[in-house]
Amino acid sequence: MSTGRKSERLLNLLIMLLVQRRYVPKSRIRELLYPDSPDEGFERTFERDKEELRSLGVPIEVGTLDPLFDDEPGYRIVADALALPPVELTAEEAAVIGLATRVWQNARLADVATTAVRKLAALGVELDTSALDLVQPSLSADEPGFEVFWEAVQERCAVRFDYRRAGSTQVTRRNLQPWGVGRYAGRWYVVGLDTDRGEERIFRLSRVQGKPRKLGRAGAYHVPEGTDVRAMIRRLAPEPTTVHAQLLVRADAGHLLRRGAEVLAADVEGPDGTPGWSRLRVTRTGPGLADEVLAHGADVLVEAPTELREQVRGRLAAVLATPTRGARP
Repeated sequence: MSTGRKSERLLNLLIMLLVQRRYVPKSRIRELLYPDSPDEGFERTFERDKEELRSLGVPIEVGTLDPLFDDEPGYRIVADALALPPVELTAEEAAVIGLATRVWQNARLADVATTAVRKLAALGVELDTSALDLVQPSLSADEPGFEVFWEAVQERCAVRFDYRRAGSTQVTRRNLQPWGVGRYAGRWYVVGLDTDRGEERIFRLSRVQGKPRKLGRAGAYHVPEGTDVRAMIRRLAPEPTTVHAQLLVRADAGHLLRRGAEVLAADVEGPDGTPGWSRLRVTRTGPGLADEVLAHGADVLVEAPTELREQVRGRLAAVLATPTRGARP
């Protein structure tokens, strides 16, 4: 099966279990998502898909539809389990972003996400689409070669790429058997076996130079048994920094920013002169706060710190300075 079809199937399962409030029985899952699979084939594929999501940190719960009766088991993903405080959510954030948010932001797979929701709705599935706020594209995944590394992990295929280490201007050629891709403290990382050095290594995707390419055949290696990719990223990645920011947020906007934030003042005048704005103090670990602010457009203004404000302004200026496709010089 192609990587694209597998990604679509995993995303369909993720969305189905996330947007429903009750446990979904296995028979219903099969009816909606695996209609053409024979009994034995469905069991194998479904078990693999569950383990794939769990290995990425997605917390799939198992329970019964009615505690008073011995019904068939059902499955669900509790939205609250994906909305824990940042320090405790690192693994879940990496998993959800690695699977779902990247899909939302990647042009090739964006249609898959839309199709999944549309398909479930058309089949009469009761949806709680507010749960999808957990995987809205509030964090950037536009790192060099993300798609290549993601596909290589699924295919178990080696990757060759050029890499520049922190604080160095020298670019070196690296060969890696990737074991997993994840996000930690606002940065995307790939971990795996560096075949030139014969040791496990971690690489930050923003430091990959040029376009990485897959080498050899699929299924060329196996990930060592017991490998915990998320733990490896936390262990090998640099310690994250904590950012405390003061933001102005328009009324009825910035819901994810408001979650866990301290309200300094409510119903204040905004930068556009209109009332109803809120002044928040937000704490984030890692560099991802600028991405969150940018995702809200004109509904959020950074008051402090100056470094974050300048970072947001610099990114906006870079976007405005980039000529659009088809525009005349």
